[in-house]
Amino acid sequence: MSASRSILIVEDEPLIAMMLEDFLESLGHQVAGSCDSVGDALAAVDKGGFDVAILDVNLKGENVWPVATRLRDNGVPFVIASGGHVDPPPPEFASVPLIEKPYTVDRVTPAIDAAINA
Repeated sequence: MSASRSILIVEDEPLIAMMLEDFLESLGHQVAGSCDSVGDALAAVDKGGFDVAILDVNLKGENVWPVATRLRDNGVPFVIASGGHVDPPPPEFASVPLIEKPYTVDRVTPAIDAAINA
């Protein structure tokens, strides 16, 4: 098992966010917070206090790329989450670990580890 991390969840579907919280906690991580919009996520990034973030690509019709840019600029690792029905990430984020939905416990840890070790 990887080291325990404090993780920010950026996901606009409440049931998916709760499921991911359960997965993360079962893996020994702490959930630093959960955001369901770009604005909330940007505020959380500015506040800090987490080791890594998991970003849903589409938040209520908005692309998450401003949040990804802020995380990158702040040196905070992140994972991109996609339901598979979206355009690929912009080239600047092509090397960021990607996890496909639906989430499974066995896919969460490698994605987090890859983001931390990138």
